[in-house]
Amino acid sequence: MRGARKQGGTLGSLGFTEGGPVSEATDRARRGADEFLSGLRRQTSRLWIAGAAAILLLLAFRSCTSVEPGQVAVRVNNLTGSLDTITRPGLVVALPFGIHDVYVLDASPQTFHMRGDQNKNDLEVKQLTVRASDGSNFVFTDTTILYRVMPDRAINVVRDAGPEHRYRQWMLPYSRSILRDEFGRESTISVSNPANFGEATDRARTRINELLNLHGIEITSIVTPRPRFSDEYENLIEARNETENGLAVIDSELQRAATERDRKLAEVSRDQNKIIQEKRAQLEAALATAVTAQTQTRREVDAYKIDKIAAGQAALSAARRTAEELKGQLEAEYATKKAEIDAFRTQPVERVMERLGQRLEGVTIEIQPWARDAAPKRVQYEKVGGEP
Repeated sequence: MRGARKQGGTLGSLGFTEGGPVSEATDRARRGADEFLSGLRRQTSRLWIAGAAAILLLLAFRSCTSVEPGQVAVRVNNLTGSLDTITRPGLVVALPFGIHDVYVLDASPQTFHMRGDQNKNDLEVKQLTVRASDGSNFVFTDTTILYRVMPDRAINVVRDAGPEHRYRQWMLPYSRSILRDEFGRESTISVSNPANFGEATDRARTRINELLNLHGIEITSIVTPRPRFSDEYENLIEARNETENGLAVIDSELQRAATERDRKLAEVSRDQNKIIQEKRAQLEAALATAVTAQTQTRREVDAYKIDKIAAGQAALSAARRTAEELKGQLEAEYATKKAEIDAFRTQPVERVMERLGQRLEGVTIEIQPWARDAAPKRVQYEKVGGEP
């Protein structure tokens, strides 16, 4: 009781009595508690909103898949079974809760090796050994195959092989079997020729693509080194290569000699062409001079011809006139002579003998008989002098 009184006295001395400052402090504490509880309720609703936003952001982030350059994505709709191919780099949206599945494939060029003595992984396997058509064996120590996923056929890759890099399992069986088949058609002699095994490589690439293109894989290149044979055969190959190198040197020398010959022939042709051009120039100058002289001569000949033709035509005209005149005279004389002859024909024999004697004046006639005939039948006369 004493303690209670002591405490009561103390509280009284401090002035905290009922209906005074004590009740006001209690009210303030109650109001503060109410404000704190109401603020706490408002903070709880905000936390729910922030949590929901964080969950939505997490779902959105997990529903997006990034496609990098050199990649291709296949989106599978598990409700409808449809498949979409996405080849553009960027984000691919997929609905959550198993509605969509997105598979990203590496579509960049990849390398497949066949080298070494053991298989190391899907992209590096044991070296290629081939049995030739003549029964001998040879080895390609490092065969390199460049291939890629065909972006427009990525659906085939996912459907036939599955996600990620499972399509690599096709490279070993297809490549090894077809390369062995194609190179096995060659003999050790023909396969040592790079041109021949290059043709075999092209045939193998074509056959492999015919099979792998159906699954969305394409072989872009096959690089095969020179095949390795037994030591004895390798020595023979080296000897043949040395012989071929010697032949190549001889061919080079022949080509150089041919080039030198062509050069000398070109020099001779150039010199001869120069001489020919000079001679041609001289002959053309002489020809021009001759043509000029010919033209001048023709001009003079034409003038002379014109003059002579004119003179000849004038002489011809004069001769024709003279001939016509002579013709007239002759015709007159002919007519006179004819008249005389006609008149003479009518003359008696005595007149004829007289005229004959006049004509035979001064003519000696020697008659010599040809036979002993008193009456000669043939008389031959000879002109001695004077006119007959």
